[in-house]
Amino acid sequence: MMKLFDNAFSPFARKVRLVLDSKGLDYEAVDGLNKGNAAELEAANERAEVPALIDDGYTVINSSHIVSYLEHAYGQNPVYPDDPKIRAQALAWERCSDTVIDAILVDISYWVWADRPDTMPDGLLEKARHDLEQIYNALEDALAHHDFICGDLSIADLALFPQLSAVFALKVPFSKDRHQRLSLWMKRMRALSICEADVMRLQNYLATISDQNVERQKIFWRGDRIEWVLAAGHHKWFMKEIEEGRVNWPGLGIPKL
Repeated sequence: MMKLFDNAFSPFARKVRLVLDSKGLDYEAVDGLNKGNAAELEAANERAEVPALIDDGYTVINSSHIVSYLEHAYGQNPVYPDDPKIRAQALAWERCSDTVIDAILVDISYWVWADRPDTMPDGLLEKARHDLEQIYNALEDALAHHDFICGDLSIADLALFPQLSAVFALKVPFSKDRHQRLSLWMKRMRALSICEADVMRLQNYLATISDQNVERQKIFWRGDRIEWVLAAGHHKWFMKEIEEGRVNWPGLGIPKL
């Protein structure tokens, strides 16, 4: 049976679980961000990031690479569209979700779940709303002729759902008036059994987050999240984070043989 190092709060891990569940694959899930599992996670992925998948002794890291591996190794219920142009569009939305939306939402979430000595920097929330509005508008256009982002249910939807399901709680919502098709898409996604299970796992985790044995003081930073906060003009705040020791850095992530 496959082993998945995941975490109910990680949108990347949630994306991989949605793909595994949509394909009907059996796997053992281990909370990789629980401090008790840190050594086991780092043995699988020296960057100490979730998700990481071990299948028959072979380890795959990085959520998009795991999805690609699963798609080629387990062809049932494909999440990549057959048409090359539509597939490229779906992968583009996955990348947007992974590198742009994730950076915005994670960077403004620290004052929700982490133990912070400060308040959110002035202007950061407004910048998040401005940037996300452009993405919401593009998604509204993409849904003009389809129930799902790229026609049939695909990796585009499964990558975007864990991200966009958080926007209301983080006070950066899409508008039910201006983004009616996106609102209907969200309802459609929530009605899927795999998404219902995903939301339930997240809600159960958040209800007990204060009791979870996870790091809540030092923030784990990665490139896209750093890029967005610097582009938003908050380089002085970020340097203070480094100087005051509130930053964790990932390892190199060199592929294993």
